Formats: sequence, C-alpha cells, structure tokens
Amino acid sequence: MRLATFNILHGRSPADDRVDVDRFAAAVRHLDANVLALQEVDRGQERSNHADLTAVAAEAMGAVAHRFVAAISGTPGATWMAATGREQPGTAEYGIALLSRYPVRSWQVVRLSPIPFRFPLWLPGPRKVIVVHEEPRAAVVAVVETPTGPLTVVNTHLSFVPGWNRRQLRRLQRDLTTFPGPLVLMGDLNMTPPTPARVTGWTSLADGLTFPVEDPDRQLDHVLLRGELGPVTATSAPALPLSDHRALTVDIG
Repeated sequence: MRLATFNILHGRSPADDRVDVDRFAAAVRHLDANVLALQEVDRGQERSNHADLTAVAAEAMGAVAHRFVAAISGTPGATWMAATGREQPGTAEYGIALLSRYPVRSWQVVRLSPIPFRFPLWLPGPRKVIVVHEEPRAAVVAVVETPTGPLTVVNTHLSFVPGWNRRQLRRLQRDLTTFPGPLVLMGDLNMTPPTPARVTGWTSLADGLTFPVEDPDRQLDHVLLRGELGPVTATSAPALPLSDHRALTVDIG
C-alpha cells in the first residue's frame, strides 16, 4: 500500500507559470498512490482553467472514492470568504482533497480557525515584512477499507504562521481522538521535523526534504502514524514537473 501527500500549488509549474491539466494528471499517475492527499487544490478557478483538479486526479489514479473540501470560496489572493460546505454549484473554491483506490466507509470534515485578525509577519527568507490575512484551514477524514483492515486517513494543510500551526495540530489531534486506529495524518503541516511528531506523540513514517522543489532544504510535508500499521518498506520525495513542493510517499507492507 502506497500513501502519498502532495502540495500541488493548484497544479501550476514554476518553470512556465502554467497549469497544464494533462501534466497534472501524469504527475498523479507517476505517484501511483493507493491513498493520495492533495493540498492547494483548485475547483472552478480561472487560473487553473476552471478545472476540477480533484476529479482529474481521481481519474488519473483510478480512485474509487474521493472528496474535495474547500477551505475558501472565491479567489485566493483576491476576494474570498471562509467556505462552509454549502457553496452554490459553480462557485470557485480552493482547498484540499483526499483520494483512495480502496472503498471509504465514512467521511468527515474538521474546520480549523484562522488567526482572527491581520498582523505583520517578518519573513527571514526574502527579508521583508508582510501583512497576513490568514486563510481558514480544514482537514478531511476518511475511514478507508484497506486490504489489511480499516485505516483512518486524515489530510490537512496547516497555517504557515509559527505557533499557530502547532495550535491547529493540537486541536486536530484532539478532534481525532474518537476515530478508530490505526490512523495516518498526511499533509503540508508547515513545520519541520521533529516538531509534528513531538507535538502529537505520533510516529513519523518518512523523512525527506520536500521544499523548495529545486534543491530542497527542509521537510514541510509529513506522514504521521498513530497506532500500528505494518513495516515501512520504502519512502521517497520525488520532484514532479509542477508545484514548489516535492511529493512524499510511503510504502507499507
């Protein structure tokens, strides 16, 4: 069983600044994941040719179950509002997606609050101050019927603001307490090791530099395990022809 997480940058390639749906589908096929967690996913956005990127990925990987969860409705970086899950058909949306080649017994959405005010934030990389209008975040939870039994899989994309992402992770961990184990949390947590494992007490299944895509120097994307699952037989952090992140894969059993 292969698990994979990939922040897809809404399908855009920094090399040519374009979203090519066929290129995105080919990248998903290359990952060959049985369960795939995607972040920064567009649906109905002009910048990604109004495509439903979750549906494109589902067809490419042969998923039998998939779910897109919008974090915002509207256009990132322009006019948007927090998504509620009750948006009108045809609304431009942006969020996360979870896809599975195995049947899914149940789905649930957890909404994670953003910082409720604008604030200045110093970015040491570009050495500048930005004013942050934090986007809301979400997690999607699926109980997947794998060949070895039920597996709870969670996908999320946490805040890039230090400290707040840890608060979101602790809140998510509390909300997942009642879900059956084993449980795997995947996604762009915007934290480097060993912080996610230390905050949760869960086991990191893969170490791999995932950001930036060229010459990566840090791991922002993670696969964490609560409980027992089986031996990890392989991991990888492949560079694909889109996104500013590398994907992260874990082979189990």
